[in-house]
Amino acid sequence: MAANSEDIYRNLSADDYEAAPIVVESVCPNCEENGETRIMCTAIPYYKAVILMSFECPHCAYKNNEIQSGEAVQEHGNELVLRVQKQEDLRRQLVKSEYASIEIPEIELTIPSKSQPGEVTTVEGVLQRVHQGLSQDQEKRRLLDEESAIQIDAFLKRLEGLMDLKENWTLKLRDPTGNCYIQNPDVRHVDARCIISHYHRNLEERKMLGLAADDEVEEETLAPAFESYEDAKNEVLHFGTSCPNCHAQTSVNMKPTDIPFFQTVIIMSLHCEHCGYKSNEVKSGGAIKPQGCKLTVRIEKDLDLARDVLKTDTCAMRIPEIDLEVGGAALCGRFTTIEGLLTATKEQLDAQSSFFMGDSAENEEKAEVTNFLTKLDDIIALRMPATIILDDPTGCSYVQSLTAPLDDSRLDKEFYTRSYEQNDELGLNDMKVENYGELENLAEEDEEEGESTDAK
Repeated sequence: MAANSEDIYRNLSADDYEAAPIVVESVCPNCEENGETRIMCTAIPYYKAVILMSFECPHCAYKNNEIQSGEAVQEHGNELVLRVQKQEDLRRQLVKSEYASIEIPEIELTIPSKSQPGEVTTVEGVLQRVHQGLSQDQEKRRLLDEESAIQIDAFLKRLEGLMDLKENWTLKLRDPTGNCYIQNPDVRHVDARCIISHYHRNLEERKMLGLAADDEVEEETLAPAFESYEDAKNEVLHFGTSCPNCHAQTSVNMKPTDIPFFQTVIIMSLHCEHCGYKSNEVKSGGAIKPQGCKLTVRIEKDLDLARDVLKTDTCAMRIPEIDLEVGGAALCGRFTTIEGLLTATKEQLDAQSSFFMGDSAENEEKAEVTNFLTKLDDIIALRMPATIILDDPTGCSYVQSLTAPLDDSRLDKEFYTRSYEQNDELGLNDMKVENYGELENLAEEDEEEGESTDAK
């Protein structure tokens, strides 16, 4: 009978004597004598299942520790950009897999994927590991290649300057498995110095993760042609893809549809016939609106919790009564209800606080987070009135009105002009939209002149 995943990845407990590590004899990479590798499979909140490995050689005292994710590869890769400005940023806990790459642009440092094992460390620990790795052979370099040793000494001083925060610097963490995290010091508020984004893996990353064959080539998917936009709305499109759970070939169904009193949205659905995995996603089908939109919903009745909500990837959420701020990238775009949005927020905050608040956390901090989650439960159970503010700079988020097309007394809409920073984040400042037709005509004329010159 196949083993249950709960039996393999056990929660660590002082009373659980069966959760002893597995001891495997293995060769020491330092002296090539036999040592021992201890393997422990456990489950920790938010990072879920992990495999802990520790090697120790009794002959040369060499030690090595490693952590690997026991979870399946996520549907999308993720990229985190942290602006390190304070001492608390250096103390942030960081989780990375062996496939993650790290970049620090200020000192032109790049740590490629699969060059380091997966680990749970801190932001400062990343610099310390690089510093330790470059320092260990410096005495030999000074004898064999003095010029290289001098350059490395200068680089080590720059590393020490970053650890002492003599200047602000940026840490970029990109993980195609989607299993990397950087701690948010205050889970109730938007992390102003850390930007999280999700992306579709390219072919090279899929090959590295074993999700694509080595001889596979990128194929262009051509969308079917329709005579009119209305024909596209009446047709369900099918696109071939790999299942994010079992990696078998399946298809994604996509169909545009209209939301009454709003705009067109694109519904995407995946159902794998091999493993039964299901995934649903909703994207805004319209262009970025000329103005941003702020939607304010007052939760007073059961009907308010049942309102439909379309939240885009750029939409931020705020609840003033409990001092909660959630950034747009924290929760992916989704079509749900007010209750579903609150429940998803609570689950994510609960998971983050459980993982990053271990035995070393202060009791006051634990009590504060517990009290905060209790208040969120009270809002969902209508024991506490609250106001949800959805702020979307693209203007493409939507909250159902209970009295449409008339005004809703518990739903307010406010349109505003985006700032330069918001336009820059959306990529609007770099778009050339003026005189586009004239530029296109000039390009066609130049092409015709070139053809006539070649003919002559």
